[in-house]
Amino acid sequence: MNIFKQFYKSIYSPKDIALFRFQGIGKTILYVFFLTFISILPFIIFLSTDLSTGIDSAKSIIKDEAPEFSIKNGLLSAKTEVPVTINKDNFTIIIDPTGAISDSDVENEGNAFAMLKDEFVLSSGGRIDTYPYSMLQGLNITKSSMLDFIDTIGGMKSIIIPVMSVFIYLFSSAASFIEVSILAMFGLALTNLLGKNLNYRQLWRIAAYSETLPTLFFTIMAAIKTSVPYSFAINWGVAIIVLLLAINEMPKPKKAN
Repeated sequence: MNIFKQFYKSIYSPKDIALFRFQGIGKTILYVFFLTFISILPFIIFLSTDLSTGIDSAKSIIKDEAPEFSIKNGLLSAKTEVPVTINKDNFTIIIDPTGAISDSDVENEGNAFAMLKDEFVLSSGGRIDTYPYSMLQGLNITKSSMLDFIDTIGGMKSIIIPVMSVFIYLFSSAASFIEVSILAMFGLALTNLLGKNLNYRQLWRIAAYSETLPTLFFTIMAAIKTSVPYSFAINWGVAIIVLLLAINEMPKPKKAN
C-alpha cells in the first residue's frame, strides 16, 4: 500500500492502522515526514504570500506614516508617547516604545510586524516569532536604516522563503517524532488495560498513523486561518482515541490451557 493510500485509510479506519504494525520501520518514518510536510503546507504558503505583501506594506508605512525611531542598546525609542498602530492591505505595523503591547496582542492582529520595547515580533499564518533586540548588540537601527534593511530583505525573498521553510520543516519533524514516541508510550498503558500483546516498536508504528486525523484537522484549520480553542488537548485527545480504537482491533492473545 502506497503512502497516499495509507494516509486516506488512516483518516477513518482504525482496523487498517492496526495492520500497519507489521510494515517496515523505514516506511513508517517516511510517513511521519510526509505527515509533517502536510501539516506545515499552509504556513509555507502564507509565509510566501504574506512576506511579499508585508515587505511592500512595511516599506510604504515606515516611510510615510511611522514616527522617527531608533533601536540602541537593546531598547526601542521613538517620537511618540503612545503605541502607534498602522493598518494597510490586511497588514499591521506596530511601534511601541512604551511596553504597553505584548506578544499576544500582536498575534491577535493576524498578519503583523511589531517593534516593541525590547523585541521584534512577526505574526503570520497563525504563527508568531520573536527576535530580541539584544541579538543586535552594538548596532544602532534608525528609520532610515530600517528602510534600507527592508529593501535588502525584499531582494532576498527567493532565498529567505526556502531557507525558513526547510528550517521549520526540520524543527516540526523533530517535534513530530517526539510526539509519536510519547503517544506510543501511552499505547503501552492502553495495551495492558485492554489485555493485548504488543511491543513498543509495533505501537510506535500504530501511533504514527494515529496522528493522521488530528494532523489533517489542524492543517485544514490553519489553511482557513481558524483558531481552535484547547488545540493541545484536542490534538492529544483525538490521537489517543484513534490509538485506542486501533489497539482494540487486535485479537487478545490466547490463554494457555
